[in-house]
Amino acid sequence: MRTKKKNSASKHFTYTCYFSHIGLFGASGTTTGKSSIKICKFLGDISYPLYMVHYPFMYLFYAWVWQENLTFTQIWPITLLLFLGTILVAYLFLKLYDEPFRKWLSKKLLMKS
Repeated sequence: MRTKKKNSASKHFTYTCYFSHIGLFGASGTTTGKSSIKICKFLGDISYPLYMVHYPFMYLFYAWVWQENLTFTQIWPITLLLFLGTILVAYLFLKLYDEPFRKWLSKKLLMKS
């Protein structure tokens, strides 16, 4: 019982302190080079679409790996393709759905005011 309380306390500490500091350090950084600014903008733009589309891909991938009992050496090329493919799908989702919807929604809301 005592170990369970320690584990709970350590999880609480980790979630509240450690992860919040990671976010703080990431948000307080600055970029100065043109290429790093472009990369950061691209990653920031696709972050939410990537969050939305990666779940189905990952669940199907994990189910396949688990069912076939595959090793790392067997799956690393597919993992790389999945990584790049997920970024591509997120980008397409951003350009074909997210940005047009936000533009339409902005016009709709600005017309009312």
